[in-house]
Amino acid sequence: MKSATRIPACNDYTFDGMLYWFAKMSVNDLLFHPDDDPAEVTRISDKKSLFSQREVRQVRKILDRMFAENGDNVYEAAYPVFMKRMGIQLDA
Repeated sequence: MKSATRIPACNDYTFDGMLYWFAKMSVNDLLFHPDDDPAEVTRISDKKSLFSQREVRQVRKILDRMFAENGDNVYEAAYPVFMKRMGIQLDA
């Protein structure tokens, strides 16, 4: 039996699709900077790995494709999600 994954699928690698994926990661309390290696991301509360090995592979695969298809626009898609998560309102 396969273990469940907390990583949402990314079926749309356009700007809006990436924005949606980062938003889903945020809602699941899994948001992290796309430059960070998911294998090294830890929870602040107990310093344990945030992701299982399976999830690390999934996240790497998704981010690799995002960067391959969109380059630095990955950061632009993630930016509003990070700002919202931190409670910073963006100008309209």
